[in-house]
Amino acid sequence: MDSKQSNATKVLMLPWLAQGHMTPFLELAKKLSTKNFHIYLCSTPIILTSIQNRITETQSLSIELVPLHLRPTSPELPPHHHTTNGLPPHLLPTLMNAFDSASPDFSKLVQTLRPDLVIYDFLQPWAPTIASEYNIPAVEFVTTGAAVVSFFSFLAFKKPDVELPFPELQPLLGSFRNALPSRPVDDGGGGKQTPMLECMKKSSKMILFNTFRELEGKYLDYLPISIEKKIVPIGPLVHETDHEENKDSAIMQWLGTKDELSTVFVSFGSESFLSEEEREEIANGLDLSGVNFIWVVRFPVGERTEVEEALPVGFLERIGQRGLVVNGWAPQAQILAHSSTCGFVSHCGWNSILESLKFGVPIIAMPMKHDQPVSGKVVEDVGIGVEVKRDENRKLNRENIAQVIRKVVKDESGVQVRTKARELREIIRMKGEKAVDGVVQEFVQLCNQGKTI
Repeated sequence: MDSKQSNATKVLMLPWLAQGHMTPFLELAKKLSTKNFHIYLCSTPIILTSIQNRITETQSLSIELVPLHLRPTSPELPPHHHTTNGLPPHLLPTLMNAFDSASPDFSKLVQTLRPDLVIYDFLQPWAPTIASEYNIPAVEFVTTGAAVVSFFSFLAFKKPDVELPFPELQPLLGSFRNALPSRPVDDGGGGKQTPMLECMKKSSKMILFNTFRELEGKYLDYLPISIEKKIVPIGPLVHETDHEENKDSAIMQWLGTKDELSTVFVSFGSESFLSEEEREEIANGLDLSGVNFIWVVRFPVGERTEVEEALPVGFLERIGQRGLVVNGWAPQAQILAHSSTCGFVSHCGWNSILESLKFGVPIIAMPMKHDQPVSGKVVEDVGIGVEVKRDENRKLNRENIAQVIRKVVKDESGVQVRTKARELREIIRMKGEKAVDGVVQEFVQLCNQGKTI
């Protein structure tokens, strides 16, 4: 595993075992690889296999994929489940424990590779601990938005007389008050902290975020107060795709027949699945909106369901050529970049939000779980989208869905939302490589300090 570039700064990266985390790590690796860094990108074989075709031959000279084999902790967790993608929800704690149990193997990798720097994710405080044993600096890279970490930091360090400084997040306090990541770890002083907080505490001088100031400035300003580290936004790091790659696919050909700014893209990510009731409300909401749409419908692994059977009776016949329902996957980036696309009905996964903004597409926010409700509030507060509100029982309503879609993509009341999304697209274009350029010298300084210890 010797570096092919002996004079390059060597970086070992360890993201959490989810595609939504691997993607920004890989994009950061690609950008650093052009700036005299040699990257060792470490993950489980199942995840590394899934990204091999996203690394060009030239990039592979500076980006090496390093497998981390999880120790089997349960017969329920075979190698194809060493990822959150397709993982049955009840096995998530088992996967997290197996990942923690791989720390001795990660230590051996650090000893063998001798990187100058370790970049790690939010759930493995053992990674910076191992790096410090070899006098190697370690920096946390947070792949979610700054608002999410600000919100949970407030909950973790809350004082009785201090109000949450973000009114838009106030409605979430009740449902999230006890939702900090569990699995407390020893903080070294006899106390316990969650892995998320311990990871922030152990980061060397700074914490990286996949965001940018024009989107989350007030949250970025709040974080140094609560976690006492330098906060460095290096985003948006979004999966770069070849827009010619799928241009002849049936989906893109269908989209090409639609008028400019006439079609919404509907997708809830690879790990969020709609209930039958939610599918019915969304289907009828799309129907009532009168807007063209591409809807990606997904089902959990092992649930063999035909799309036609999962939709309301007569739905496909009613929509005719106004809508295209796709089972499983669609080229999201190419669809968002297309001139016919005018809106994105999204679960508000952070990567999806950033990708939508990259192409100036406003968001119809329909958050599902985890950090998504916080991100949905950010979308609305910044003015790049509108959230579809659920009722007191967390139920969706078809009329509300239709109303929000029309507002965001058609009505006069949504002009400001559409304008703001286009403004951020231009800001992202102007940023280019500048965000990552700014952190390169800090990395080099950190590495030089580590070598003198």
